[in-house]
Amino acid sequence: MRSGAKAAVIGGVFAAMVGAAGFGAYALMGGDDSSGGPLDLSAVGDKPSIRTGPPSAAEVRTTAREFLDAWQSGNASGAAALTDSRGAAKAALTDYRKGAHIERVALEPGAATGRTVPFDVSAVISHSGKKATWAYESRLTVTRQKTTGRAVVDWRPAVVHPKLREGDTLRTGEADAPPIKAVDRDGAELTEKEHPALHSVLAALRERYGDKAGGKAGVELWIARAKENGSGAADSGKRPDETLKVLSKGTPGTLRTTLDSGLQSAAEQAVRKYSKAAMVALKASTGEILAVANSPASGFNSAFQGSYAPGSTMKVITSSLLLEKGLAGYDKPHPCPKYERYGGWKFQNDDKFQIKNGTFAQSFARSCNTAFITQAKKLHDGDLTKQAREVFGIGLDWQTGVPTFDGSVPVQSQAQMAASLIGQGGVRMNPLNMASVAATVRTGSFHQPFIVAPSVDDRQVAKASRALSPSAADQLRALMRLTATAGTAAEAMAGMSGDIGAKTGSAEVDGQKEANGWFTAYRGDLAASAVVPGGGHGGSSAGPLVAQLLRLGG
Repeated sequence: MRSGAKAAVIGGVFAAMVGAAGFGAYALMGGDDSSGGPLDLSAVGDKPSIRTGPPSAAEVRTTAREFLDAWQSGNASGAAALTDSRGAAKAALTDYRKGAHIERVALEPGAATGRTVPFDVSAVISHSGKKATWAYESRLTVTRQKTTGRAVVDWRPAVVHPKLREGDTLRTGEADAPPIKAVDRDGAELTEKEHPALHSVLAALRERYGDKAGGKAGVELWIARAKENGSGAADSGKRPDETLKVLSKGTPGTLRTTLDSGLQSAAEQAVRKYSKAAMVALKASTGEILAVANSPASGFNSAFQGSYAPGSTMKVITSSLLLEKGLAGYDKPHPCPKYERYGGWKFQNDDKFQIKNGTFAQSFARSCNTAFITQAKKLHDGDLTKQAREVFGIGLDWQTGVPTFDGSVPVQSQAQMAASLIGQGGVRMNPLNMASVAATVRTGSFHQPFIVAPSVDDRQVAKASRALSPSAADQLRALMRLTATAGTAAEAMAGMSGDIGAKTGSAEVDGQKEANGWFTAYRGDLAASAVVPGGGHGGSSAGPLVAQLLRLGG
């Protein structure tokens, strides 16, 4: 009874409404704070005005309370009518009862902060004679609907549960996959309690191998993630289904992984130094994944599925290209000017340094950008893409055992092609990819990373079409050793002995004050890489994380 009430009231029924148990007075006053006060009778006959601006505190409280009351009473249509997306809200709230088998729910709002209202959820799940209580917290935000001026709930799936995203649904029933008991390479059990950074990895392993590990499914409430779009590429960013409540436990089957529980614990401890960080460690000679860690631990698996510009760590791949084409050599003279122009862009080095009469080894160790940009005019647009794919396996369909993003080096031209040479432009990687790059340099050939042995499910791992040439491999290892002992990675790698190599990186990100810090390295048969978003120089941010792991297991 807001904008439409005026015309209805003035039409010969005004007196009758006033006499009908006071209903007319309620209509005129709006009945609650959300109407903004008494109706302005002077505006009768004119086009009703639409309220603008953010909702008032009273509107936020009232809208939230009415929405939650309707939801907990089972009135999905009524609750949906108090949102800015009726169709989506009604479907989700209806499915909450039916798909998740929620018998009843109590919703208690907390104190609002601005337009956001937190609320406690206490539900009873009932399925096949089994019942369980389920409690969690969520929140909603009240907004002003532009077309009507009404205060409504800003609808999104996370209102129902904070872990829901577009296309996700809640389901209760016999689990799609039996639980698993994941163990490391030596048989030690890997639990989320002990290794919280394995949250998404363990869920993905269960989803893929639960029915192959010999277990028996129980009854659970879980988030069924949105299905793939059918393109085949969605798997790289797919989030695994996630169990939220167990009504009856299943019997887990045992699944052996390639992880090393000691290195895993060390990796998790290392990344906790930053609010955002990701790291991966591999056995270079085989591709076996030994550790994977993310901070925050329960967030998106950036270590496997992230997509970042790798900055100067990409110079490892670019150097292999230049070495094989004879455009650079370890001890050969190589230009490193302050500036270099290509494709209309002006490129420069960190702090605008230059190396006069220097060698390629000096340029690599100091991470000279222009040393690579000067070679752009001698390359074809697709050369870097081809090198990354044929030698380092980047962009192939990696079959690791869990969803991964397998790197991307698109064919680009002009300034973007030049930027790709130093890990900017359209190049995208994650720590898994860059750890594999370090491993390829260490061994001379690509070994596709994996976390579960391919023999478990007879999957075919990706194969690079060729190995590094022996000369390029030897020179690359020498370049990375020089960087680790006397270049930009020397501080992080200080005191390490044996067969070592490293490369630092800093990748600029639009709108971000500090660059993303990168570090990729190997020691013996252990290769590792880390990224610290917003960490600045890779040598001082990601470097100590990787070095901590190499000291332990290299």
